[in-house]
Amino acid sequence: MVLRQISDPQLAQYAYLVGCGRTGEALVIDPERDIDRYLKWAHSEDLRVVAVAETHIHTDFLSGCREFVERYGCRAYLSGEGGTDWKYEWADGCSAVTLLRDGDRFSIGEVDFRTLYTPGHTPEHLAFEVTDRGAGADEPMGIFSGDFIFAGDLGRPDLLESAVGKADTMAPAAHHLYASAQSIFRLPEYLRIWPGHGAGSMCGKILAAVPGSTVGYEIRFNPALNAARKGKKAFVDFILKGQPDPPAYFARMKEENRRGPALLGELPSPPRLSEEALRIRASDSSTVLVDTRGDREDYYAGHIPGSIYAPVNKSFPTVTGSYIHPDREIVLLCHETELEDAVRCLIRIGLDRVTGWAPPEAVAAYRKTGGRLARIDAIGFRDVPLRQTEKSALILDVRTTEEFAQSRLNGAVHIAHTRLAAHPGELPRDRELLVHCRTGGRASAAVSYLKREGYCPVVVNDLFSNAPLSIIC
Repeated sequence: MVLRQISDPQLAQYAYLVGCGRTGEALVIDPERDIDRYLKWAHSEDLRVVAVAETHIHTDFLSGCREFVERYGCRAYLSGEGGTDWKYEWADGCSAVTLLRDGDRFSIGEVDFRTLYTPGHTPEHLAFEVTDRGAGADEPMGIFSGDFIFAGDLGRPDLLESAVGKADTMAPAAHHLYASAQSIFRLPEYLRIWPGHGAGSMCGKILAAVPGSTVGYEIRFNPALNAARKGKKAFVDFILKGQPDPPAYFARMKEENRRGPALLGELPSPPRLSEEALRIRASDSSTVLVDTRGDREDYYAGHIPGSIYAPVNKSFPTVTGSYIHPDREIVLLCHETELEDAVRCLIRIGLDRVTGWAPPEAVAAYRKTGGRLARIDAIGFRDVPLRQTEKSALILDVRTTEEFAQSRLNGAVHIAHTRLAAHPGELPRDRELLVHCRTGGRASAAVSYLKREGYCPVVVNDLFSNAPLSIIC
């Protein structure tokens, strides 16, 4: 058996290429939309991808399953569990799709898979036991666990309510997850766990920064499983507490994956814009410029009006997905070496209309040719009280709900930076907004969005300081 874990560091997502060395056939589990990466890995292993499988309908990225089926003729193995509300609509009536239920089996060459129904994170969630029959094994070696169990955590059960807006689903989902968790204690401890995500994913709260684990290790040291030993109430209380605020785009991902993401084809290749073309695009309110400069103080000092601040790092898909509507055209201000990574991040969350790019130096050129640059006023935490007094400024805390509950500035209003677009009209446009997180990273992205939307934001930027601790109550 050939096994390759293929990671996306920005979304902390893992896909898996599983192949049979004897037949040369391969399966991809939980692919993202830009499937060329998996095809290249398969080719490097002398394998051909003949099938694709998915553990559940994803919320944090667009799936590549439909792309494999409709462009390459692959068979798809998808969940048939969860009831009619959680059907793959795009797969309805498709002869190349096999719908799986608990205990179903399928094979890729001499590699066998058995389906485990593991609801909780989502109603239709599956995991896949794998047995390498080609090596003579008659017992499984591990589990592709999707978002059921991670290294150090279990998949959060609240997203249907907190992200998608399905009322009164959080507690029932947690009860289902509790029942699924009990099944782990009955599995052989030697089984490997290959999860769908690692540290940094929004699909859990305390995922470990390791690419996999074992059943035995998780039984001993996974905090969520430890809570499951204490009974249903203790588990539900534990698993629902402290989950991070989901980005606004998660609801859109879930719906698009159910309907079927638009076929991507080749990766978009946006043209480099001339100075004049950039000036024209910058004046078009339907276009969003994404400023990826790594030094936020450069952005404060001068940026093209209306641009969103989003360095190409692990926060890039969260920021762009939270602040940009998929109907908008996007122009990237980035280094050429970052262009492909940025484009891939955007198309994985359905922001397909990347229609141009320009290097960071274009900001200075824009100014030299008569373009007006916008600025962001930046202050430190020690300046906040005076600003409140002199200008009746409103403090806006854009940290997570859990952070805000633990400590906060007097009089602060809280909206997580990932949820700003979901709360239109809740902030005053006639008052200065003092926007803060802890050291300024999330606040910098937030002020760029707020300024574009016509608010009067000031960023509280204490990059190297722990000063907020002294004035937070």
